Amino acid sequence: MRNVAQNHARETKALADAVRRGEVPRPDIVLWPENSLDGDPGRNPELGSLVADSVRELDSPLLIGAMLEAPGERAYNAGQLWLPGQGPASWYAKRQLVPFGEYIPARSLLGGLSALQLIPRDLLPGTSTAPLDAGRVRLGDVICYEIAYDDRVRDTVRAGADLLVVQTNNATYERGIQAGQSEQQLAMARIRAIEYGRAVALASTSGVSAIVGPDGQVMDWLGTWRGGHLVERAPLASGLTLSEWLGVWPEVLLGAPALVGLALSLRRSRRSGAAAHTPASTARA
Repeated sequence: MRNVAQNHARETKALADAVRRGEVPRPDIVLWPENSLDGDPGRNPELGSLVADSVRELDSPLLIGAMLEAPGERAYNAGQLWLPGQGPASWYAKRQLVPFGEYIPARSLLGGLSALQLIPRDLLPGTSTAPLDAGRVRLGDVICYEIAYDDRVRDTVRAGADLLVVQTNNATYERGIQAGQSEQQLAMARIRAIEYGRAVALASTSGVSAIVGPDGQVMDWLGTWRGGHLVERAPLASGLTLSEWLGVWPEVLLGAPALVGLALSLRRSRRSGAAAHTPASTARA
């Protein structure tokens, strides 16, 4: 995993060199994906120096993906924002953790089984929905499969995010028959862009990385298992969309008739069953 962090630092230096040559504009924000660091840069001097050097090299805010130490010998799967001249300024911890991946339900009973032994500790879910302030950009961070949950994205938009970021690591899901998960995440990101009128930047360790406009169109992208960087001018947006304003009500209204129909069907089935088993009697004169 240390090589992964070094790869991101190397690509950031390549971007800084391109800026100095005038090939691309200096970005307002630089994004690394989920698990771009396998530890806490505040506790690991080597990782801390690597990130600080990358921020200094480019002189731009940098959002990293790191495992930050948490109380009780646990950790947060987090996006941490570093600012030039300041270091780590704010962070977002993933709230929707993956069962049997980031924590083990009933660990005392199941924790010793097979591959579950490879998960030595449970991660701690975050609670904050506040955007990360990076100058003129207010980042709404959504980590990995949180993009699939309406309320996780809606919360950060309502809190004032003007750009959505998806930090993800698709290495486990891009091999053999499991390939294709990162394309699904890109499709979800496009839907969220349209729903909330926000551009979405998708940064992946090994899957698809992309920048999506507020209309859902992919502005630029990198395919799976490819190193590189993307530089695009993405619009910032504020205000509420119809989707954000309505919230879950369209789903409730569309789902209600199906639930009512199911309930009526079950009720009729119970009545038919009861009638079929009613004892009959006969009388003779």
